[in-house]
Amino acid sequence: MSTIELERAVQELPAEEFASFAAWFEEYLADRWDEEMEQDIAAGRLGGVAAKAKQDYREGRCTPL
Repeated sequence: MSTIELERAVQELPAEEFASFAAWFEEYLADRWDEEMEQDIAAGRLGGVAAKAKQDYREGRCTPL
């Protein structure tokens, strides 16, 4: 199925089915993001970012959310 066919199929979903698809897709995207983060952590690609964040926190350059 091409991207155009997929887009058209999603656009043609009845409201209830679209809501169900949208909820599933949001969860799917979150799961994919989690997997990518785990791979980046395991590969050591976030070590520098984590160290910088810890340093900023220790030096008071952070604010509560």
